[in-house]
Amino acid sequence: MALTVSQYNSIMRQYEERQTRNRHAHENRLHHIYDTVDGYRTLDESVASVSVAQGKKMLAGDDTALDKLRQRLKELAADRARLLTENGYPEDFLQPLYDCPDCQDTGYIRGQKCHCFRQAEIALLYEQSNLERTLEQENFGTLSYRWYEGEALTAYRQSVEKCKKFAADFKTVYQNLFFYGTVGTGKTFLSNCIAKECLDKGCSVLYFSAAGLFDTLARSTFNYKNPEEMSSLCSDLYGCDLLVIDDLGTETATALTLSHFFTCLNERLLRKKSVIISTNLSLEDFQARYQDRIFSRITSNFEFCKLTGPDIRMIRKIPGTRS
Repeated sequence: MALTVSQYNSIMRQYEERQTRNRHAHENRLHHIYDTVDGYRTLDESVASVSVAQGKKMLAGDDTALDKLRQRLKELAADRARLLTENGYPEDFLQPLYDCPDCQDTGYIRGQKCHCFRQAEIALLYEQSNLERTLEQENFGTLSYRWYEGEALTAYRQSVEKCKKFAADFKTVYQNLFFYGTVGTGKTFLSNCIAKECLDKGCSVLYFSAAGLFDTLARSTFNYKNPEEMSSLCSDLYGCDLLVIDDLGTETATALTLSHFFTCLNERLLRKKSVIISTNLSLEDFQARYQDRIFSRITSNFEFCKLTGPDIRMIRKIPGTRS
């Protein structure tokens, strides 16, 4: 799965913060017990002295020293537990504290990512995808066919099946999708459905409106003062598992930004990183608007989904219409 280095480090910093917080909480509990429970500090300190004494005996060749040490440590543990309970504390009051006991706040169990790491991973990917709130409403679970009929319904059903297969096979099959057709027919909605499925699988997804992407490309071109930021942007654009570009054709494009767009698109194709593009332009208008090399890359490497029908956004604005 494709977390960037900065994303991975961000999650690991969360674990470091948990460890520090819980270590301080444990130390505060221990000092509290030392101050309030008579004899506990003495028992606690005797663990070290007993260990040192028995260790010396082991080095001197005493074969019984290890068993005696284990027995004595067991007795001391029982005495400490008894003192705690006698003073109204649970036996495990001074056990190490963890947000996740399974991995003990390391993020890993026997070299594999813990379930808590996976949850942090998915939460971060949602946050950085630019889609977190949108996908609460736009996903396969909220999908409806009620706005379509006739040929438009048939085309939409076929597109939905393509999208579900795209999402199901995403980790094993390299694919790209190009949605086109009239305004408000569900192109963005289906893109978001796929994005949610991929994010829930722990894949990295970046969403840009075409206007936002081209503006970002334009600003990064002249950002000479911060080359690291530009390098990070390129790394994310080229390397995220899925790049969603919505409403292509609405942006303000120059020869320079079109060149950068081609580079981004071509680099992702070379790396076999999936792209979803949606546009309200017809294929003829799309070809006329963009450079031949861009149109060629898309027609050669994308599966096309044409959507037609009513403008659902407009219908939903009509008073009394149920969404």
